Amino acid sequence: MNKADSSVTLRTFMVFLVVFPWMAAFSTNFSQDFYLSWGCDRLRILNNGELLTLSLDKESGSAFQSKNEYLFGKISMQLKLVPGNSAGTVTSYYLTSQGSTWDEIDFEFLGNLSGDPYTVHTNIITGAKGDREQQFRLWFDPTADFHTYSILWNPHVIIFYVDGTPIRQFKNLDSTKVPFPNRQPMRIHSSIWNGEEWATRGGLIKTDWTQAPFTASYRNFSEQHACIWRSGAYPCNFNSLLAKELDTQGLEKLMWVQKNYMIYNYCIDTKRFPQGLPLECAVKT
Repeated sequence: MNKADSSVTLRTFMVFLVVFPWMAAFSTNFSQDFYLSWGCDRLRILNNGELLTLSLDKESGSAFQSKNEYLFGKISMQLKLVPGNSAGTVTSYYLTSQGSTWDEIDFEFLGNLSGDPYTVHTNIITGAKGDREQQFRLWFDPTADFHTYSILWNPHVIIFYVDGTPIRQFKNLDSTKVPFPNRQPMRIHSSIWNGEEWATRGGLIKTDWTQAPFTASYRNFSEQHACIWRSGAYPCNFNSLLAKELDTQGLEKLMWVQKNYMIYNYCIDTKRFPQGLPLECAVKT
């Protein structure tokens, strides 16, 4: 992105902030800050709103979403994933807008047989078009304890973090006509559902329903520096996050993860894109 493009993006962003959102600080009460989406009898809020669990059985999964919409910010949640034989299950945690041309920023955790590692599936959708998947293994057991999964989203970049370590970044390359989600506010969503047709080894391993219910746990939701989309409210003080991109140390950590733990990258999948890789794959970011 050249200086003129960056200046236009920043001016557009500041207009959004003056007219619409306000600065959110921190929230950990699931009862106050989230709605049930579906599967009501499979969702439990415990410990005075500090802990939430979602469960999946053969009849249904369950889901929740934030009451607030956001336009940019850093969103974090601590998750403890389904233990044991979780093959076929998908636990999702993502930001998404509404409408037929929605934007979306995805974390999805694909279950596996006991003893085999989870797959962390990430994707970025703009204007209802995705196909930007990257997948990773983790360097720890995500079922043994809670770990923090974060999405930093500002006008310049989207960064996925695991326990503060960046695993993926997607830069705003508007000057090259690569779409970037920067105009539609999004809600936080999370769900657990049956993805046995594709989630584990491409659908070869099906869900063992004798292991149900499958339960994932959530705590310590944070909307650090997140701008809540609310008409007529006070503008965000967003300067610190506006400039946030990976520094040298962050890039080194990103490269370490991608060298050692990335198992799929759409940007090198020439069989999937025989007419040529997506434009952003040719840009060094």
